Amino acid sequence: MQEKKENIRQILEPEQKALEINLDNSIYGTFAEIGAGQEVARYFFQVGAAAGTIAKTISAYDKVYSDKIYGVEPSGRYVCESRLYKMLDHEYDLMTGRLQNERPGSNFFVFADTVSAINFTRTIKGDGWLGIRFQLTPDSEPNDLVLHVKMRDRDNRLQQQAIGILGVNLVYACYHYADNLEFMVQSLMDNLYKRVTIDMIRITGPDFKDLDNRWLSLMLVKHGLTDVAMFNADGKNIHASEFLYKKNVLVVRGSFRPVTLVNEDMINSSWEQFKKSGDVDPRRSHLLTEITLDNLRENGELNEKDFLDRATLLNELGQTVVVSNCEDHQKLIRYLADYKVQKLGLVLGVNQMLNIINDKYYENQDGQLLAAVGELFARNVKMYVYPMMQEGSEELMTCQNMPVPDGIKFLFQHLLDSKQIEDIEGFNAENLYIFSKRVLKMLQDDQDGWEELVPEKVAKLIKEECLFGFPYERMEFAY
Repeated sequence: MQEKKENIRQILEPEQKALEINLDNSIYGTFAEIGAGQEVARYFFQVGAAAGTIAKTISAYDKVYSDKIYGVEPSGRYVCESRLYKMLDHEYDLMTGRLQNERPGSNFFVFADTVSAINFTRTIKGDGWLGIRFQLTPDSEPNDLVLHVKMRDRDNRLQQQAIGILGVNLVYACYHYADNLEFMVQSLMDNLYKRVTIDMIRITGPDFKDLDNRWLSLMLVKHGLTDVAMFNADGKNIHASEFLYKKNVLVVRGSFRPVTLVNEDMINSSWEQFKKSGDVDPRRSHLLTEITLDNLRENGELNEKDFLDRATLLNELGQTVVVSNCEDHQKLIRYLADYKVQKLGLVLGVNQMLNIINDKYYENQDGQLLAAVGELFARNVKMYVYPMMQEGSEELMTCQNMPVPDGIKFLFQHLLDSKQIEDIEGFNAENLYIFSKRVLKMLQDDQDGWEELVPEKVAKLIKEECLFGFPYERMEFAY
């Protein structure tokens, strides 16, 4: 997590940024661009003084020619992460091999992008991978910054322009905001308000060895660059296009503060039920756990340490984590629809299910109820609902007995009958008395017994790393 800096960042035009880079004699490199033309390099050429910055530009537009330079992609896709890394590898090795002795004292870089802009028939919306391999000090090992972008302009020319601006922002950010990564993330959107979505960023290298990339995913969502970002169980930021395309996906949303036995049971029981669905191939299915931004705001403030604590526990349990600004499930559904997800399962507690039904009913009493519910329950979307013990009662609340408003009962029953809403089966009823807020208070107050309410791995990690404010004094005594 980055240390907060209070200084104010000035937003510059792309031409100003490009000129500043060109006038810095220590920065020298290559631009390699596939798909949308030489949009980034053009900025650096047009502002002047490019001879001090640009070693080479290349646009391998023809696929066969591109394959001859960078190798064949087994997937047959050219706008993909592996293509970008092949470009960075090839061009950086060439440049340093040829110029290392010719330009002592230079900070070398290679900027690369592989982009597919919107087509004439608009069957391709426009997206791309951009990256830079760069030195911050001469003769040092380089760093990599890689990101994925989705274009939102509805015109090919405007999308190309946006890629040019984003590329300039990216190069400038690496050399001017390396000591303030929150500024670096924010600056990527300079002069691009609502024109692009950046939904994956990863920074690696010797100058960023202490960076937790999961924090970068949070920054993308916090600052509105995207509504959805994700990272795998190893804490590596990943993108949906690289592993969810045309797959089946189950998303379990929760607070996970901390992960309790009931959270673990909800994940495991829903996952088993999802995989046993007749139209789901388990071999082509992925499980995601989701934390929403509103769930991270304590007293209105975003608690970054709290986010990393939750993420650490979920990763320890082998989970891929989504951080999102999708309090409304429809946002998440629309995001995943871009990757042609075959079957999408959403897991939530019965109380959350009741809130959704009530919200849809009371917000749409103007005749739009059917349309509102239909958007949420698309043909390939199913909701799996986990029961809860009713307060002051031993009776379970499930979808069969939850108090649905009379005006929506018929529609709700149709969703049950068509199995677009299903109660989760095979749950462990003994866990239903466990509540995350109570467990959190117990561990923070150093009360005995909280360890029995969470998975063994979770208890061990909370103690070892003093997560969620677990008392340091207890740790010192234990050792």
